[in-house]
Amino acid sequence: MPERKTYIVEHLDPELGAWSELEYAAIARETERAGGTFVLSSLPEGFRVPEGLLARGPRAFRAESRGVEELYPEEGEGEGEGEGEGERAKGGRGRVCLLDPQADRDLNPDDKALFDTFLFGGILVNGEAKREWRRADRTSELREKGFQGRRLGPVQMTTDTAVRVTRMVVEEQFTLNKIPYVDFPELKFNEHESTEMPFRYVKGDDGQPVMPEGMVDLIKKDADKSIDDLF
Repeated sequence: MPERKTYIVEHLDPELGAWSELEYAAIARETERAGGTFVLSSLPEGFRVPEGLLARGPRAFRAESRGVEELYPEEGEGEGEGEGEGERAKGGRGRVCLLDPQADRDLNPDDKALFDTFLFGGILVNGEAKREWRRADRTSELREKGFQGRRLGPVQMTTDTAVRVTRMVVEEQFTLNKIPYVDFPELKFNEHESTEMPFRYVKGDDGQPVMPEGMVDLIKKDADKSIDDLF
């Protein structure tokens, strides 16, 4: 049986925007297909998890109000939770990989044997600039708390792309430089309307950026808004 991997995204905002909901749906669908578990952690009190995520069942998706420090305590701090209530976190904090742009090494296929859980820290969806500042700040906190880090490369990715690339490296055994990418793609809606996306994406078999279902329609519908407003 293939080894089951867990992908944790920290969501710190009390609300869930349309953009993030589509991203999380894509992560959940792809992670379930790969036989893994997708976890949203650090959810604020009163956060409403979309029914589509909950319907996937506890082995495919979990919503957690606890932060990763509680889920994966340092040795001697407590009994962290793993795949279910009352189950000790497999391997503890040392088996958790923090995706960190400041890490001293890139994620590589050999990390499959070293880590069971892959952590994407600090999503606060209040404008892209603030989102990225808070993500960097939270990642720094987690780094200081002993979570081992790996880089995904120098170009900013959407959350679903970061998880997708991580899964391709760890589970499909790609090296980062062998993954086909498209950077800053231009989405053309008609002869007069287009927008450039400020992110790196995985390139699909059709040559187009891989995006969550419904994302292009969301961007087209709100073409008069900035990218920040869609989160």
